[in-house]
Amino acid sequence: MTFLLAFLPIAVILALMVGYRWGASRAGAAGYLTALAVAVLFFGAGPRVLAYAHAKALLLTVDVLLIIWAAFLLFRVADEAGAIRTIGDALPHLTADRGMQSLLIGWVFASFLQGVGGFGVPVAVIAPILVGLGFSPLSAVVIPSIGHSWAVTFGSLGSSFNALMAATNLPFDVLAPDAARFLGIAGIAVGLLVLHAAEGWSAVRRLFLPAVLLGVVMAVGQYLAATAGLWNVGSFLGGLSGLAVAIPLARRYRGEMGDNGHLDTRRVLVALSGYAVLVAVTLGVQLIPGVRAALGKVAVLRVDFPEIATAQGFVTPAGPGRVIRFLRHAGTILGVSSLLAYLIYRKAGWYQPGAGKRILAGTVTRVMSSSVGIASMVAMAVVMQHAGMTDALARGLAESVGRAYPAVAPWIGALGAFMTGSNTNSNVVFAALQQRTAELLGYTVALILAAQTAGGALGSVIAPTKIVVGASTGGMAGREGEVMRKMLAYTGSLVALMSVIALLGA
Repeated sequence: MTFLLAFLPIAVILALMVGYRWGASRAGAAGYLTALAVAVLFFGAGPRVLAYAHAKALLLTVDVLLIIWAAFLLFRVADEAGAIRTIGDALPHLTADRGMQSLLIGWVFASFLQGVGGFGVPVAVIAPILVGLGFSPLSAVVIPSIGHSWAVTFGSLGSSFNALMAATNLPFDVLAPDAARFLGIAGIAVGLLVLHAAEGWSAVRRLFLPAVLLGVVMAVGQYLAATAGLWNVGSFLGGLSGLAVAIPLARRYRGEMGDNGHLDTRRVLVALSGYAVLVAVTLGVQLIPGVRAALGKVAVLRVDFPEIATAQGFVTPAGPGRVIRFLRHAGTILGVSSLLAYLIYRKAGWYQPGAGKRILAGTVTRVMSSSVGIASMVAMAVVMQHAGMTDALARGLAESVGRAYPAVAPWIGALGAFMTGSNTNSNVVFAALQQRTAELLGYTVALILAAQTAGGALGSVIAPTKIVVGASTGGMAGREGEVMRKMLAYTGSLVALMSVIALLGA
């Protein structure tokens, strides 16, 4: 009964989002209110426990939303200037080979876009390009949906990984290595599945070596960035590494090239310059001696909390909440990069009158709903943690699944992402649960959390909301069921691969 009561808020979100197709903001609010009621009525969470839990939830929400808002702002700056379209239009000039086009555009470029934008951007941008190249609408939606999935955790400029760190209070150097390894292996498999979605097994056999080479290059690029502290640009640098190798590689598989028009190299370089600024600023903050330390001492938000206990005796030890160092925060780095990119594109004459207002309005409109959902789910997760509900869930899972738990961990992450539409939300809701279960069973916490976020990343692309967005941009509106059926086989095999890796690692 204790386990079922603790699970009730999650069950409410699952039922409302999957069964009744509520949005994350409404379902998250319902889950939060359910968690609040259960915490008070059955787990003995008094006013003091709830007050401190909400204060910690506020810090965690600010930390996560700073990155999400700034990441989408940078995307809007580039998109309003036409930079995204310019890069996308340049890629078909490199090869007419259908398999190489799927790899270059639907996988490598999709991963690059996930690194800098996220929020459904890869499918929205790439599906129309693939349709224009002659791919079927179904393939045009499925290919980038699968193609960017491995890059979700370190994509959106690190918002999902930041949520994982914030929810578990563990640093990047503990979490990044295992997470990057899991996702790197998934990335190689993703390349092969993209080929299969494009042209079947014949393409997999014909382009197996180029796909594996690109997968290794992107996996290594992401791993090196994430473990060096550049986790907010991990997928971006992985995708950029892939583009650097894929462009010359594509020329070896050109096929029968038609007349694709003139490629304006200078315009492509200007389009990429906005993101070059992001790399330069990030490297400057992270790697220049003394800069990171100096910025970390100014404008720091730190709140120390006392020990608190519920009426049933569950104790949360004293300690700080989420410490936010604003001047070196990933959100600040993104904000500065957005401003510099805006100045570059404006200097190049790429903006129409009123561009600044459209950028800001588009940013607010796009992220407001998801921000409400994240805030409510953060509050729900923190209340559950401080009331002892997360601990009760962990103990129930440990007793029922036992030593097979590593194989289950990725599916929990995938379930969270499927029902909330976001790996960020999945990490917020389930990371503390996975952490506590790993501790109870004696498994390495970093390994189980890597399985959590890898499963969440892969599962996020089949969330109903993302399926609808992808179908609408690729000419599959009204045929979302076909997309879902096609995606389930690919996504299920990828999550199963993560289960095998988790078991072997454990």
